[in-house]
Amino acid sequence: MLSKPTTSSYAAVFIDFENIYYFLKNHFHDPPDLNDYVLEIIRSLREELSGKGLDSLISYAYADFERLATAPQGALYLMGVSTRNVLGTDHKNAADMQLCIDALEVMYTRPDIGTFVLVAGDRDYIPVLQHLRRQARQVLVAGFRESVSGDLLQNIGSAQFLDARDLLGTDRVEQLEKRRTDRLRMQEESRRLREQGLVGVPSAAALAASAAADTPGTSRGPLVAPVPSAGAPRPIAPAAMRPAAPRFGEEVPDFAPVRPLAREIERRTLAFILSEFQKLEAKQQRRVPELWLGPFMRLLTDELPELPDYERRDLLNHLRDAGTIRIEKREGEPHPFSVIVVNYNHPDVQALHPGEEN
Repeated sequence: MLSKPTTSSYAAVFIDFENIYYFLKNHFHDPPDLNDYVLEIIRSLREELSGKGLDSLISYAYADFERLATAPQGALYLMGVSTRNVLGTDHKNAADMQLCIDALEVMYTRPDIGTFVLVAGDRDYIPVLQHLRRQARQVLVAGFRESVSGDLLQNIGSAQFLDARDLLGTDRVEQLEKRRTDRLRMQEESRRLREQGLVGVPSAAALAASAAADTPGTSRGPLVAPVPSAGAPRPIAPAAMRPAAPRFGEEVPDFAPVRPLAREIERRTLAFILSEFQKLEAKQQRRVPELWLGPFMRLLTDELPELPDYERRDLLNHLRDAGTIRIEKREGEPHPFSVIVVNYNHPDVQALHPGEEN
């Protein structure tokens, strides 16, 4: 059994650089000077650790740095961070695996290191974190809450988590949030125009009208287009008259009564389902009527890593209960399996994937 000083003040920091970089790029709609944001987070993290009495003796950053828009290796070097260039990160586990190997190597060869800090968020890190804790090492995780797996956060505990937003200056966070709000508003206006039968990118006048509609006392109108008369929804019975909702993965012989999706996360999940159908159709060069549930749930884990498993299952339940999808069982060898079938007559499906009908 390895031993370490119980009062060790030395720390090792392992940075999944791509995790932070691509979260900023995607969540905040490709802000300028992306590397500067990541470097500021790393710099503030080292200061935070120093304030806790921890000396970061070892710091590694992992990425396929050649694919990044600008090269941060020089700045990282000046900060005392060694870079690990991991090729082939289209297979996302490549960087994860190298990081885990290095963390274990440090644990076994440096008993003086008492604290391990991972700037990462994938649930794939759970086994190595658990192993480090069994060896009596303190483990901290830093990252943006939205990009950290709910399963990982539940495992590590909120007291051991450092939110990257707290590591950025207030002005920087406000700039990022304003950029995200502006881009989301433009996307929402573009979606609304498509639902109204208009085509193309919204004009400046249209965006100005959208901003006016956001002010108190004005009406924005429905977010979802009315259901066409040919596919009019069935009336929804009172709750006491409706049968209990099926559990996750249970077969539903028909689509539930149509109702609009209430949350953005539900629309995001539906859009992801439709994109997986499109990928299969492009690959097979034919219409694909169904999507295997099991493999899709593994893909959804990567798409929504910030959620624990039960919340991802609940999302599919909500989509099913809103009539956007249904679950069907198929006989197979060696075991039966379940598939997802999409209701292309649902207004939210039509808004996200126009032109498709059953």
